[in-house]
Amino acid sequence: MVLTLYGNPQSTCTKRVATVFQEKQVPFKFVAIDFAKGEHKAPEFVAKQPFGQDDDGYIIYESRAIARYIEEKFADQGTPLIPKDLKAKGQFEQAASVEVSNFDVYASAAVYENLFKKFQGQTPDPDVFNALIKKLEAKLDVYDQILSKQKYLAGEEVTLADLAHLPYGSLLPAVGSNAIESRPNVARWFKSLQDRPSWQAVKDGITATA
Repeated sequence: MVLTLYGNPQSTCTKRVATVFQEKQVPFKFVAIDFAKGEHKAPEFVAKQPFGQDDDGYIIYESRAIARYIEEKFADQGTPLIPKDLKAKGQFEQAASVEVSNFDVYASAAVYENLFKKFQGQTPDPDVFNALIKKLEAKLDVYDQILSKQKYLAGEEVTLADLAHLPYGSLLPAVGSNAIESRPNVARWFKSLQDRPSWQAVKDGITATA
């Protein structure tokens, strides 16, 4: 049974999941949801959530949860994205927590403030944006230290924790921040992620592969 991904083709969270599908070489169907038309509020989609995945009747939502599900269901296929060694997995879990608590919380809010608000007809608040970027930059200073000693956040192999940064990290330049590019080790790491075929396949929009 082919898995089905529901979401907007340009959505950050949908791209996070689609990147993992690509890494794992898992064909998937895609049902596009038009946020502008309010389709994400329709009862049939609310039941699944806008970023839901349907696996033969099994429905799961939240992009990071879906990503883990895909990795574990297809563990022996494509790129391994969660280590099996206990200590390496501990490093992965640590990196995954860092992404949520020290990157996404600031990057996603900054992108919302300076980009998504405009799409909604609202006015961005420069003070809010600048405060978020200042906090993000402090966190990325620590990232730069970590990445001076290893290739990826959890060690020498790419994991879901690294890939999770791609959607919002790639939008930071568009909102006026060079927080990633101005830190050499972070810049090297992030470019290596953006250059992966999986991200190249979804960065401009998502289409089904099955």
